[in-house]
Amino acid sequence: MVKILLNFLFSFNFCLCCYIGFPDNFIAFYDIYHIQYQQRLNLKILKFATLMIQYSNIHQTTNFAVLSVSYEKADVETRGKFAFFDENIKNFVTRIHEENLGDAFVVSTCNRTEIYTTTSNYLFVAEEYCKTIGVNLSDFLPFANILTKEEALKHLFRVAAGLESQIIGDFEIIGQIKKAYARFKKERQNSNPYLERSINSAIQISKRIKNETGISNGAASVSYAAVHYILNNQKKLNEKNILLLGVGEIGQNTVENLVKHVYQPKIKIANRTQETAAKISEKYNIPNIDYADLDKEIGDTDILIVATGAKTPIINKSHFQNGRETLVIDLSIPHNVDKNVSELSHVNLIDVDELSKQIQETIQQREKEIPKAEKIIKEMTKDFLEWEKKRKLAPNIHHFKAVLKNMERNEMHNFYRKNKYININDMELSEKMIQKITNRFAKYIIDNPLKAEEISKLMHEILVEQPNNEFNEKH
Repeated sequence: MVKILLNFLFSFNFCLCCYIGFPDNFIAFYDIYHIQYQQRLNLKILKFATLMIQYSNIHQTTNFAVLSVSYEKADVETRGKFAFFDENIKNFVTRIHEENLGDAFVVSTCNRTEIYTTTSNYLFVAEEYCKTIGVNLSDFLPFANILTKEEALKHLFRVAAGLESQIIGDFEIIGQIKKAYARFKKERQNSNPYLERSINSAIQISKRIKNETGISNGAASVSYAAVHYILNNQKKLNEKNILLLGVGEIGQNTVENLVKHVYQPKIKIANRTQETAAKISEKYNIPNIDYADLDKEIGDTDILIVATGAKTPIINKSHFQNGRETLVIDLSIPHNVDKNVSELSHVNLIDVDELSKQIQETIQQREKEIPKAEKIIKEMTKDFLEWEKKRKLAPNIHHFKAVLKNMERNEMHNFYRKNKYININDMELSEKMIQKITNRFAKYIIDNPLKAEEISKLMHEILVEQPNNEFNEKH
């Protein structure tokens, strides 16, 4: 009970002692306890500083790395071999932590698979990754770009900004990065301060670039370009009958963009495989037609979008004999709409080449915005590194303040022994002085990082080691 009471008094800096007196024999016992407490506290201060420095060194830019397999080096088939799925997360996280390899998370999309890690032993992380997905490290490395330290950090920021996307200004990637890290964080059941800060900085960079530049303006994919063309060249869209033929990847992207940008579109879908058409129909809550009824349905169509994968044209002049004004957009390669359709005065045929001109113009406009985006990245990278510099010195600052607090406790103890009371105003003043001295110490080592360890060591010798030696000589 006495021990609990004494700890309580220590914790609150003798707040109760302002009005409470103790008998002399209790004070004597208190002195003995204080000596033992002091010795334990000094040991804790040293251990705390050591652990903080060790922890700080694990998670910093000097240990940050990324291994990236992307469209730049690997084709679709190759990227597929190194793809990472949600069911792999638990096994991968377990592996790297069993091997004490710090933290890592993986971003895997159709265009890239990237391993971000906070350890300088990134090749060991890559090896564990390859074991997890069932490939050889020797097969993985030829396709991987490896970036470390500040270059790795800048790469993360450029990816988040859409500057490393296959289509410049594609901001879907930032959502994928956020989801990827969240899944790994959940599996790890704790957060990594360095990764948390870097991800949050990446999100802020993405938002600023999207809001402060024109890098995401215009249509930059074939499917969106098709919808963009429709929006710019058709009036009263909600009254137009739209038929999408083919529901592969491009077809589905087109449906998604139509549903997103056209209010209550009158759209139907058709596909050779009825089962596939039914699934897409259910997903987007739009009707699908029987492929056998295609000819009849085209006759009632105002906008026909063809996204099939046939080797030869499947749509020709015979499908447009009723004279109805029809916009036909052919998204297929090779063409699945016969070129002779354009000979009909009531049919307007737009193909991929025409849409690509729009995309190219968009890309050229977006490329002009790259310097603005890079300026934002440079600015926020500087802010990040400034934060890291301060964080790196946090153990030194915490240790210095802990030493001052320890000195305060000693002086409070001695003062109380002599006077049997402590004034609350004096305690508040003492706390302010400690904070002010700590702030000055922090500013000096942050402004002079090369001297930080030297100054910290000197302060430790003066404020801890020397008093300890004197204390031990007396007791």
